[in-house]
Amino acid sequence: MLSYSFGPYVFVPERQSLLRDHTAVRVGSRALEILAALIERPGEVVGKAELISRAWPDTFVEQSNLKVNVAALRRALGDAPDGTQYIATVSGRGYRFVFPVSVSEQSAAAVAAKFQGGRANNLPISTTRLVGRDHAIDAIRAALEASRHLTIVGPGGVGKTRLALAIAGRLTAAYEHGVWFVDLATVNDATLVPTSIATALGLRVHSANIKAAIAAFAADREFMLVLDNCEHVIEAVAACVEALLAAAARVRILATSREPLRVLGEQVYRLPPLETPPKVSRLSAAEALAFPAVELFVERAAGSRGDFVLEDGDAPVVAEICRRLDGLALAIELAAPRLDAFSTSELLGFLADQSPVLSDRRCGDTRHHTLAATLDWSFGLLAEPERVLLRRLSVFASAFSVESACVVAVDKGRARSECIHAVANLVAKSLVSIERGEFGTLYRLLDTTRRYAQQKLTESGEGGSLRQRHAEHLLELAKRAETEWKIRPTAHWLADYGRRMDDLRSALGWALSGSGNAAIAVALTVAALPFWEHLSLTEECRAGAELTLSSRFTKFRSPVDEMKLQFAYGTALLHTRGPLPQVKAAWITALGCAESLHDTDYRLRCLWGLCDYFTWTGDHHSALAMAEKIRVLATDRGDLDARINVDRQTGTALRYLGELAEAQRHLERMIARYIPPVARSDIARFQLDPRSAARGTLANVIWLQGHPDKAVAMAQRQLDEARAAQHALALCNAVVHTTCPIALLTGDLATAERLLLGIEAHVAEHAMTVWSAMSRCLRAEWLLQSGDASGLTTLRRALDELLAVHFRMRCPFYIGIYAAALGKHGDVDAGRIAIEEAIALSASTGEIWCMPELLRIKADLLSKEGTSRTADAAEALFMQALDLARRQGALSWELRAATALAKHWHRMDQGAKAVGVLAPVYRRFNDGLATRDVLKARTLLNVLGDAGKRRDAVFDATSGKVSNPGQ
Repeated sequence: MLSYSFGPYVFVPERQSLLRDHTAVRVGSRALEILAALIERPGEVVGKAELISRAWPDTFVEQSNLKVNVAALRRALGDAPDGTQYIATVSGRGYRFVFPVSVSEQSAAAVAAKFQGGRANNLPISTTRLVGRDHAIDAIRAALEASRHLTIVGPGGVGKTRLALAIAGRLTAAYEHGVWFVDLATVNDATLVPTSIATALGLRVHSANIKAAIAAFAADREFMLVLDNCEHVIEAVAACVEALLAAAARVRILATSREPLRVLGEQVYRLPPLETPPKVSRLSAAEALAFPAVELFVERAAGSRGDFVLEDGDAPVVAEICRRLDGLALAIELAAPRLDAFSTSELLGFLADQSPVLSDRRCGDTRHHTLAATLDWSFGLLAEPERVLLRRLSVFASAFSVESACVVAVDKGRARSECIHAVANLVAKSLVSIERGEFGTLYRLLDTTRRYAQQKLTESGEGGSLRQRHAEHLLELAKRAETEWKIRPTAHWLADYGRRMDDLRSALGWALSGSGNAAIAVALTVAALPFWEHLSLTEECRAGAELTLSSRFTKFRSPVDEMKLQFAYGTALLHTRGPLPQVKAAWITALGCAESLHDTDYRLRCLWGLCDYFTWTGDHHSALAMAEKIRVLATDRGDLDARINVDRQTGTALRYLGELAEAQRHLERMIARYIPPVARSDIARFQLDPRSAARGTLANVIWLQGHPDKAVAMAQRQLDEARAAQHALALCNAVVHTTCPIALLTGDLATAERLLLGIEAHVAEHAMTVWSAMSRCLRAEWLLQSGDASGLTTLRRALDELLAVHFRMRCPFYIGIYAAALGKHGDVDAGRIAIEEAIALSASTGEIWCMPELLRIKADLLSKEGTSRTADAAEALFMQALDLARRQGALSWELRAATALAKHWHRMDQGAKAVGVLAPVYRRFNDGLATRDVLKARTLLNVLGDAGKRRDAVFDATSGKVSNPGQ
């Protein structure tokens, strides 16, 4: 297809697409036809008659209509780069396109790609042009340059949302991290405002304090947030805005509301209605069209009735209609399409006869009464079946399918065809809008229309029964969604069912209210669990499960409900608050239910959860016992996947217990036997990709066994798999538990820094509080290895945060790092206290994989005192560390202990003993020769004068003597 380029514009007539710098320019279809006629013959005069014929085929119109559309086109295009206009008037003849034009042939795919390129926003695309708001756009853009927060304030229907979207659309390229739209119209619970903002920003929230998580995410980003329809949740919005502005210096907020948010620094722009013509005795069409309200009316009327053209005789009547509607954009857009059935005079008469029975209860502004009159009038024009359907459709909080409309709104015994026909009529009359997407056509009521229809539903006495129908329908949809989760691709499932969350919340809100149904409330909460899980609404899941588990609903919960709610509550609580005792209690209760119900799947889920709980709390003996229970149950029930995958849990527990050879055996067996599922990833069942997670644990074991290069390679493979999976938890596990720790253990600070930068951004984006604390432990270790003492404070705070929620996994090791750093920076006494804390915690939990290293650190701290008594004690500890490392098969710890003991003896002028203890350990390394610990050992051996001459000297750790069999 042909495309025409001129200045910053690209015009594709076949697609009716006009772009300026990749952003759509909103121009009416007739104006685009005029542009096409001119640009196809640049430099030539195109006559008025030809242009009218092109824009209004088979229709007689006055030349004033051509003049109005050319003027609109000129306003949309603005001035050319050289300061002239793109379109010149040739007096008495027509118009000419006077700017150079480049013509090219492009494929449809290429044009589409150009249109979509570079977008970093979720702004809905309007199918109609914004009329009469150029001055407002300029004023608000200028104000936003000076202020970080501006609220567009005005009555309902005045056009606040459309204006905000138009401004945001022009600023998409101005913000590095995009422009993001949050529609709060469907959020009836103020506590869900932070969740809605997080969802719009793409955050997968796992935090109890969602508002703080959003603020942390925004701290170093530059973006604009458009908060639409704030008035009904204004306090919650104001709190979020204050938190964001305080935390993020480069964030701009554009809000729309019927009243100001009243937060510090807020700029308020009060949006007036569209200007209407004054009452005068004579008014031509051209004069009337100079006023934005009339221009909007005519454009929308022409969109509904293609042959509509404003004539001089109709101009005063249309002007009066616009005045009666007070210039409110929504009222005009509702009224204008009625010209497909009535004349302008009839329309004015119908409007004048209506009483303004509706008013906004938040204020008494007469413009709200006028809008209510328009809605009442539109409702009065409907046939009775259409009125019934419209008020019944108001129970839907978001877009709905025609199938859902029929299920909820059609009485038993009535034909579905009646509903389908009525929906089509409501669409034609602009009371229901259409959304076309990948999974079919959906329908939606405008917010103002929905509120009006909800009042009509209440007045009809059908409210309770329709809300119950809606809730029951959502319950069935949720059950179907849970079944389809197992067989449909994740992206398809989320696209199809994710949009139902607003309706599910609405149904739950009714069911949980005093006029609702407690039994349905429990059933809906249980049905919502997969939605909360798959949409990462973890805190919402925790709150919902906790409420439904209260005594108020006890008699309405079945044993199956109890099992599912307790399991979900434990899972959500673990990821939002940490491994608290309540997590264990919830999973034990769920396990009891599963056992009494003989539900093997949930028994396995609960045992798996408890195994994770014990791992997180550092109780690896219990984790090992729980893994064995999983193995027995999986074997008895013939669950091959669970039987294979539990080897990862067993291997993980053994690794922390210091049984490295057995851990290696289980992990390698699991990796060899694992069979990836065909339909979907095992992440949904086992929380992580089991084979990838097993590789990460095995990489840690391999490093401990003295194979640094192999460990690095395996860790990198796990990281690549986690990135490919695009799963938040998988990436955390790969970086925080494997690749970054191994990089730090091998002394690769550059790689560690790169990984830390990535994971810090990742955990901030997904608001993972526990993972954030673990990543800060790694950051502190990096700082300390880099010689920065600020790592001490960072590490202690992160450790205290983890220990406060009973998270102990790896904490002994990190406390050991803290102790060593205290000694290095001169506070030996504090270091000795800290190392005793680490050893005690390691011994009490059984997490002794790092005990050789802790003993070495304790010995180093003792040796700093420099007395003969402490020197003897330190030597004994070094030898104890060596012995334990050998029994564990931890060659890397053995090398560190041998190096430290060799240095100790070197300081005491016992060079032969030093060489005898270090050289044999050093010789056992076949890879990792360029890693830090191996290089340190080689350097020390060189200092000791060993270049192979005394390599046969052997140190016996038991006797403490050196022998040389070669002499």
